[in-house]
Amino acid sequence: MADGKPIRVLLVDDEPLAREMIREMLKDDSGAEVVGECVNGREAIEAIQEHNPDLIFLDVQMPEIGGFDVLEALKSVHVPHVIFVTAYDQYAVRAFEVHALDYLLKPFDRERFDSAWRRAKAHILSTRNGEMDQRILAILEELKAGSKYLERLVIKSGGRVFFLDTDDIDWIEAEGNYVSVHTGKKSHLLRETISSLESQLDPKKFLRIHRSSIVKIDHIKELQPWFHGEYRVILQDGTQLTLSRNYRENLQEALGRFL
Repeated sequence: MADGKPIRVLLVDDEPLAREMIREMLKDDSGAEVVGECVNGREAIEAIQEHNPDLIFLDVQMPEIGGFDVLEALKSVHVPHVIFVTAYDQYAVRAFEVHALDYLLKPFDRERFDSAWRRAKAHILSTRNGEMDQRILAILEELKAGSKYLERLVIKSGGRVFFLDTDDIDWIEAEGNYVSVHTGKKSHLLRETISSLESQLDPKKFLRIHRSSIVKIDHIKELQPWFHGEYRVILQDGTQLTLSRNYRENLQEALGRFL
């Protein structure tokens, strides 16, 4: 390393294989020193205080004490830099991309890991001043203020991961424990239930019109009366969906008028 000191790394994950993978990817880098491994948040808090690592690979979802709880418990003392490790938590991924040094979305490959590690090394070497990273503080402030609505979805397709702005979504269709997100002429499969995704989307922009569909409100072109109190919903691109009676009140509230 430029200053002669390796970066002291702590691995925090309740999955042994995840810790082993990261340790294996770091073993040939003389600029890294793994100072400990933890299987839960309680161990992590103690290890951070004992070893004072420069960087934590921190899992988000662990029993009892999760990754955010670890940071919250340590906010009054020195907190290391963090690369978050997560699976399918959409809100967390969005927050990490904005605030953290980086995140690793499970399962990740060597190329993705190396990218995160290079970024972390460069940042740590340029800011070795013992102060809590301001981006970590920003995460904690967001958590205190309450979760925000999703601005982007993380889509995994063909071995790659990319972001999809929610403003680009036309409509969403339920497919069991998955949803199909339609944007233009494309659709993307996301491992999320439609009810879970509905709770994360801004209700001023997105509306549940059926047990199996959500639409972007400003993409609705026309409503046509249908059978038994239902309506046919015509989108700007010509897609036809059904507004069921059970969800008609939602649309009435969004439009500010009765149907």
